Amino acid sequence: MDDASARTPGPGKPVRRIDARSLRGLAHPLRMSILELLSLDGPATATGLSERLDEKTGTISWHLRHLAEHGFIEEETGRGTKRERWWRVVKSKRVLNTDEFRDAPEARGALSVYMHELVQQYYSRVVDYLNDDWAEEWRGVGTLSDWSDLRLTPAQLGALNQELMAVIERHTPAPDAEPAPDALPVIVQLQSFPRKPRGGSE
Repeated sequence: MDDASARTPGPGKPVRRIDARSLRGLAHPLRMSILELLSLDGPATATGLSERLDEKTGTISWHLRHLAEHGFIEEETGRGTKRERWWRVVKSKRVLNTDEFRDAPEARGALSVYMHELVQQYYSRVVDYLNDDWAEEWRGVGTLSDWSDLRLTPAQLGALNQELMAVIERHTPAPDAEPAPDALPVIVQLQSFPRKPRGGSE
């Protein structure tokens, strides 16, 4: 399963597989919120993050150091001071495969927290999109769609996901590419999963 909350890779970005230790380091509501803001909006200081998250600067600083210890973020050298450090996301594609934790009971709690917070982030992003006031050229180009009439085998579902991701990769610019003057950051949230039948005709 891909960690879409931190999908900042483009072509040529290294892949970081999240193991049990790094999952425990990440699976905290505030740390996940910090990482999301750094991923979506770029480098920030503890002071700036504390204002946005309504938390004490000392608390934010502690969690920043924790994220750095696990290799999710790093200090942006040459910027800031000893008292005010700037932090940025380590540029990599983070991948979490839930199957790897099926037989690891010590990681189940962290996995549960992580997945719950991830779903909350997805939901909050959609709410923000719906509540924002958009210029005319941006109205109607986003979409919230679902399809419920597919019946697929596990292999077919896997193939569908791979094809959809390949399409997104084709539209992902190179890290050094200059965006168009009228371009805005775009979030693509891909959710596709099987559903067990409930009720229905006898």
